[in-house]
Amino acid sequence: MKWYWRVWRNYLFYEGRARRTEFWVFQFINLLVYWVLKFTESYKDWGTLLTGIYGLLVFLPAITVSVRRLHDIGRSGWWILISFVPVVGTLVLFVFACLDSEEGSNRYGPNPKYD
Repeated sequence: MKWYWRVWRNYLFYEGRARRTEFWVFQFINLLVYWVLKFTESYKDWGTLLTGIYGLLVFLPAITVSVRRLHDIGRSGWWILISFVPVVGTLVLFVFACLDSEEGSNRYGPNPKYD
């Protein structure tokens, strides 16, 4: 859970690096919350509103953790724009998110594995 809150604490900071653990824990918890909210949509009218609000709240932290994850493998944050390419863009970002950290320091900062 500490990885999830770490993203929320750093959601305004694009500089630095994010470990795979931080990225994937954040994505997994967001998926669980989204499923719970989607489940409430079928029972209550306000479920749709809650899902929309949560989506807006999590948008910026999801972008920043993705950019910092790209930094961790030595890629520019601008690579996130490849997600606009249908199917291929999503697959490329998925592969990038699965790659191991670049060893040692890179131009985006020290390796977060050794913090």
